[in-house]
Amino acid sequence: MAAMAAPPPAEPPVPPGRCRPCLLTVEPLLFLATISLGLQGPLATQYLRDRLGAEHGYSDRNSTESTGCGDGNATADPLRQEVEALVSHWNLYINLGGFFVSLFSVTLFGPWSDSVGRRPALILPAAGMALQTAIYLVVMYLELHIAFFLLGRILSGLTGDYNLILAGCFSYVADTSERRARTFRVAILEACLGTAGMVASIGGGYWRRVQGYINPFWLAFAASLAATLYAAFFLRESVKQKKAAKLFTLSHYKAVYRLYTAPEHPSSRWKLALYSLAFFLIVWVHFGARDLYVLYELGFPLCWASDLIGYGSAANYLAYLSSLVGLRLLQLCLEDTWVAEIGLISNIAGLVVISLATTTPLMFTGYGILFLSMAATPVIRSKLSKLVSETEQGALFASVACMQGLCSLMATGVFNSLYPATLHFMRGFPFLFGAIILLIPAAILGWIQIWDSKHDYNHFQDASLSPTRN
Repeated sequence: MAAMAAPPPAEPPVPPGRCRPCLLTVEPLLFLATISLGLQGPLATQYLRDRLGAEHGYSDRNSTESTGCGDGNATADPLRQEVEALVSHWNLYINLGGFFVSLFSVTLFGPWSDSVGRRPALILPAAGMALQTAIYLVVMYLELHIAFFLLGRILSGLTGDYNLILAGCFSYVADTSERRARTFRVAILEACLGTAGMVASIGGGYWRRVQGYINPFWLAFAASLAATLYAAFFLRESVKQKKAAKLFTLSHYKAVYRLYTAPEHPSSRWKLALYSLAFFLIVWVHFGARDLYVLYELGFPLCWASDLIGYGSAANYLAYLSSLVGLRLLQLCLEDTWVAEIGLISNIAGLVVISLATTTPLMFTGYGILFLSMAATPVIRSKLSKLVSETEQGALFASVACMQGLCSLMATGVFNSLYPATLHFMRGFPFLFGAIILLIPAAILGWIQIWDSKHDYNHFQDASLSPTRN
């Protein structure tokens, strides 16, 4: 009886960074950072166009050129072409400068966070984004040279920029989620990306037309500052056992290199490479198609006005939320890989329909078919995270974030070059090209799943035929 009356054993202490219950998580931080980025990107491009146009004596109001939605034979305004070329060049300088600087900082801070914790690797880039937005505001108030935009982007890149926020947030989810629930948690993060992007793209455009650039940029600054404060004072640490680690050392870069050359399990090396290739191609097509949607909708024969373009943008971003719901439902009866395959089928079919769209109903039909198009990337992120140890999540997602940044740059170059080159025979050819490219990751995911199934079956057979002890 005395033994029965003994008190139950005390629960193990909660490791540092774990909360019970976990009330605070990383989704609000990612949402705020994405709002800030989503406001800055298109608004900065439009500001550059207005500033450079004013400096060269060009304004849309004094241009009699067609909007481009006609028979396509209108003579282009040479002054407008010059201004658009300048904007394109400055955008290229700013994006390349930020990317190459952040490429080194993300692969430095990401593996570093595996030792010292995720919070420092989330505070730094959020503060860097706030600093960048502050510099943009100063440029607008004082009408400084637009080269200061490049300075702000480089300073943000030195602290990791938005890519490090992505790496830190997905690493945080990998730290705090069970393996079986990880895919859905990753999908929730991606749904935050879509929701924030939809709010920023639609709201920012209307706000700029009503009040100009200053107030939307103040919101972008407030969002990035709120993300910094959230990471600094409210977000709980997710790394179980923190330890001191030097920041400026080549060992962090070597940690990223070792992921693909000497992983924990021998069979993980080729899986990491193939899953990374599949992720790269999927995200590359996503970025490339998104860059062309507005241009495609403005042109003949769709000839959409700004309200329809806004609805189309909203329908595109809604795919993040519908993919989240669809993934959750399909997981009840299917393995994650087959859910990703269904998502890729949705993406391929939607792009094919859009490539052939000549009417507004058909274009929205294409957007509707894309309702599961974002289901593949959370599955691949989850599978990648399961191939490495808990102490390598930061290094892994740092490499994935850099890969995503590279996808954005390459997609802009390839798809924006492909579109004018194929206008003479098929306006929607870039979307058809993207659909064909997506057949490659679909084949990769299917082949890995079939190989794993055969491997598990053979292992089960060997175990059942081996002699057992009585």
